[in-house]
Amino acid sequence: MGGKRLKKILDVINLQKYYPLKSGDKVCAVNGINISICKGETLGLVGESGCGKTTTGKCLVKLIEPSSGQIIFEGKDINLLKNEEFRKTRKDIQIVFQDPYDSLNPRKRAKEIIEDPLIALTKTGKRERLDKVKEALEMVELNENRLYKYPIQLTQGEQQRIGVARALITNPKLVILDEPTSLLDIRFRAEIIILLKKLQQKLDMAYLFITHDLPVIYQLCHRVAIMYLGRIVEEGPTKEVFNSPQHPYTKALLGSVLLPDIDQKFDSFPLKGEVPSPINLPSDRCNLTPRCPIASEMCKKSLPHLVEISKDHYCACFRV
Repeated sequence: MGGKRLKKILDVINLQKYYPLKSGDKVCAVNGINISICKGETLGLVGESGCGKTTTGKCLVKLIEPSSGQIIFEGKDINLLKNEEFRKTRKDIQIVFQDPYDSLNPRKRAKEIIEDPLIALTKTGKRERLDKVKEALEMVELNENRLYKYPIQLTQGEQQRIGVARALITNPKLVILDEPTSLLDIRFRAEIIILLKKLQQKLDMAYLFITHDLPVIYQLCHRVAIMYLGRIVEEGPTKEVFNSPQHPYTKALLGSVLLPDIDQKFDSFPLKGEVPSPINLPSDRCNLTPRCPIASEMCKKSLPHLVEISKDHYCACFRV
């Protein structure tokens, strides 16, 4: 990003999503997070499975209704928009799902899959839709002979390219990428990463890239937010967070990464025990305390909030 701060298009303020249980308890999936994304940049959202990152992404496109909080997109709180009003905004916020096969209708050909958002969200005619579908197919580097194939007739990488083309067809300003490479083999994964970089440079879109794959985050993201049990515990420029992690959980995540060069590695920072249950998480202390080797008495009694420790680098830890 060259150090230049771009126009903010998304501001998520104290977003929360709880799932009530019959017992009267509640599962805390997203527990009051704050993130922002600027035009043309990529924010990586990282954490273990079950930390709430996919729930966050689905809340942003209203596939899931948040329990509370604000989602400000281009100055409008989309949580306050009625369904008909949000339809006008939906074309500007699209999503690419994790499983390229399950996210495509097996009974539809590629052309029908890609043009679905145009039919649902715009008033384009049949001829114009076909032109736009061909244009989207070209952007994801697929030949027109793929237009009339069913998902089962395509490779895994081609299926995900169709998913990306479907997201691009409405010219969105923000695309939620929900672990789009995690189920691909290494060759297709590399191809999709290169493609996403090219598309962002060409179309000046913003991405929220959700994953647990840290090497992908390092390659693709300008900034990264580390999520643990529904909360953001560290956030900042990707290279700075990777080179100088401050939160114990960030250090533990990076310490688990295997690098291609056997002589290069992150410092080991093991945590103790298992991830606590997300049911009725305490709101008055750090939820990493039972696992953290450097936890203090203060960690057991108070909840640390994100504070700026260097320019645009934030951390929620009393020991920092």
